[in-house]
Amino acid sequence: MDLYEYQAKDLFAAHGVPVGPGQRVVTDAGAAADAAVEFGVPVVIKAQVKVGGRGKAGGVKLATGDEDAFAKAESILGLDIKGHTVRRVLVTPASRIAEEYYFSFLLDRTNRTFLAMASAEGGMDIEQLAVERPAALTKVPVDANVGVDLRTAREIVTAANFPSAIRDAAAEVVVRLWETFVAEDATLVEVNPLVRDPQDKIIALDGKVTLDENAAFRHPGHADLVDTAAEDPLEAAAKAKDLNYVKLDGQVGIIGNGAGLVMSTLDVVAYAGEDFGGVKPANFLDIGGGASAEVMANGLEIILGDPDVKSVFVNVFGGITACDAVANGIVRAFELLGSVTKPVVVRLDGNNAAEGRRILDDAALPGLRRLDTMDNAARAAAELASKGV
Repeated sequence: MDLYEYQAKDLFAAHGVPVGPGQRVVTDAGAAADAAVEFGVPVVIKAQVKVGGRGKAGGVKLATGDEDAFAKAESILGLDIKGHTVRRVLVTPASRIAEEYYFSFLLDRTNRTFLAMASAEGGMDIEQLAVERPAALTKVPVDANVGVDLRTAREIVTAANFPSAIRDAAAEVVVRLWETFVAEDATLVEVNPLVRDPQDKIIALDGKVTLDENAAFRHPGHADLVDTAAEDPLEAAAKAKDLNYVKLDGQVGIIGNGAGLVMSTLDVVAYAGEDFGGVKPANFLDIGGGASAEVMANGLEIILGDPDVKSVFVNVFGGITACDAVANGIVRAFELLGSVTKPVVVRLDGNNAAEGRRILDDAALPGLRRLDTMDNAARAAAELASKGV
């Protein structure tokens, strides 16, 4: 789960990372003007979206008075930044900046370790810096069993060429960022820019945090960080039913067991859809190893609740869960749902496939077509979707 900047800075503050004199999150221009009066000007108005490039898109502006704050906030609210609509802005007192640096901890999946990245050149697009001048970005692997203490932190900022006058102060902040990273079960903690003020204080002027949702059971408070207003309602409903679902822009609803099979199904449906007016998959839905009647009913309910879906493709390869159990789950799911008004195409293969196919054939469920191969089933689902568009 990605956090907004203001949420990231709240987490930083809770772990002793210096984040500046204050912040106020508002959803209308009038409240932004009030915040400017409260803080005293100048203030910075910053779009709160979970994407980079806000400054270049006009989502970060300096305001020199309450009327100016009103105007700047009004111009940012509703702005589209890389497909994200700005619904709230952060108002914070402007900081005096002597120098800007970059720092982050992240999960390095390729090398199966943690990684610290630091640069004495912060404030710019770090991806651009990494490509154009890779030597300016220091990367230091972090042993999870050892962690980051003051000595290690100082070695990191020294390797990154942070000025000697502030290395001790920067190292203390790095240790606090590591504590945040570990304590909150994050996969990313990033500060860009990490700034040095005229008094040589180190401040996290911005913040980006990604939390590992697999660790949510250890952090009940993380549920309060979810932006339910911005969440897709179908994805929210699927999450409530513990379904691994992602909404896509298409017309064929997909249900499969296993992430690899579902990904392959998306590709096959997209390929077949080229012959039927560009029909595409409408979602990713992995029901996992079990396909009980309740799980199948929940999956079908979510997909059928999507008005963009014109047909459904259930693609299952029986393994630990045999195809006869899946077939019984589908039959029971139709009973639980009462009425399935959109065509459903089913392909069963693998363990007990013959029995599963027999069960579906005998059930003669209305609107359900059973096909034996993935390609034929995908093509049928795409054709049915094209007729329903």
